[in-house]
Amino acid sequence: MPLRKKRSSWSDDDLENFRDLARTFCQKELTPNQERWAQAKQVDRELWTKAGEVGLLAISIPEQYGGGGGTFAHETVLYEEQARSGDSAWGVSVHNGIVAHYLLAYGSEELKQRLLPKFASGEFVGAIAMTEPGTGSDLQSIKTRAVRDGDHYVINGAKTFITNGGLADLVVVAVKTDPDAGAQGVSLIAVETTTPGFRHGRILDKLGLKGQDTAELFFDDVRVPAGNLLGGEEGQGFIQMMKQLPQERLLIAITAVAGMESAIDLTIEYTKDRSAFGRPIFNFQNTKFKLAEAATEAAVARAFLDQCVEEHLRGELDIQGAAMAKLWTTERVNKVVDDCLQLFGGYGYMTEYPIARAWADLRINRIFGGTSEIMKEIISRTL
Repeated sequence: MPLRKKRSSWSDDDLENFRDLARTFCQKELTPNQERWAQAKQVDRELWTKAGEVGLLAISIPEQYGGGGGTFAHETVLYEEQARSGDSAWGVSVHNGIVAHYLLAYGSEELKQRLLPKFASGEFVGAIAMTEPGTGSDLQSIKTRAVRDGDHYVINGAKTFITNGGLADLVVVAVKTDPDAGAQGVSLIAVETTTPGFRHGRILDKLGLKGQDTAELFFDDVRVPAGNLLGGEEGQGFIQMMKQLPQERLLIAITAVAGMESAIDLTIEYTKDRSAFGRPIFNFQNTKFKLAEAATEAAVARAFLDQCVEEHLRGELDIQGAAMAKLWTTERVNKVVDDCLQLFGGYGYMTEYPIARAWADLRINRIFGGTSEIMKEIISRTL
C-alpha cells in the first residue's frame, strides 16, 4: 500500500484522471529505460515527441498557443508521477514548468505563436541557461554578453550545468546587455540552437541524475533577432527571473516530497520481505521507529507542499514561501532517504537498487534552483 493514500486538497476528479494518464506513461516510457539512459547520459529524443502526442507537454500553457490549457496542478501531478516511477532523467519540469512559462510571460506574441506549439508537440526541447563557470548562484555576476547590432544581438559566453542542454532546441539565455549595471544589466534572450555560433558542449558526468543531459553551452558571435529579447526591453532579466524562481523552487519541492514518499514505500516493502535473525527486518524496533519517523517527516512535508501549491494556484505564493518550501523539503528528503538506505544494509549501496539511485539523485535538490544557504538568506531578509 503506498504511503500516500489521500487525495491532495488541491486535486479533483479531472486531475486524478490526468494522474492515471501520467502514471501509465511514466511506468511504460520512463521506468524501463533508466539504466540505458544512464549509460547514454540522456533520454531518447523520441521520448519528447511521444509525450507531446499524449498531451504531457506544455500542459499549463493556454490552448491558443498549442498547450493543454491546464494549471500548475496538472504540472504537479506529472512531476509526482515521474518521481514515483523512479525516473530522474527526463527534464520535463524545466521544459514545461520553467522555459515555456518564461516564453508565455515575457515573449512577444510572435515568439509565443511560433515557439510554444513546438514545445507542446515535442518538436522543440527547452532549456534555460543561467549558471556560468565561476558564478554559481550569483546571477548578477554573469559574464555572457549580448551586444546590440542593428536588428540583432550578438552573444558571446559560456554556460554550465544546463538541464536539457544536450538535446535543447531552444535556450532562454541570461546575458549582460549592460556589463556595468549589475542586476539592472541582465537580460533574457531566446536562442534557437541551430543558430550559427551556438555549440552544445559535453554532457557532464554527475554523482546522480545519470540519465539527464546536463551540459555545457557555448556562444561564439551568435546573432539573434532583437525580437527574441524577452520582455522587449533590456535590463529586465533579473526581475523576470525573480518572478519565475518561486515556481521553479516549488517544482523542486514537489520532486522532493514525492521522492520522500517513494523511498519510504520502497523501504517498507523491502523490510517486510527480507528477514534477518529469523524474522522480517520490519519487525525490529529500530526499523519500525525509523520508518515511523520517516512517515511523519513525509506527512508534514506533504501538508506544507499542498498548502504552497494551493497558494500558487491562487497566485499568492511569494518568494519567501517558495524558499521555505524548497529549503524544508529538500533538507528533509535527504535525511529520510539516507535513513531508508541504511535499512537496506549493504544492498542499499548497490546501484541496481532504486534506493541507491534515489539517494544520489535527490542530493542535488539542496543545490540547484538556489542552494539551501541562498534559501536561508532569502528567508532571513523578511524577518
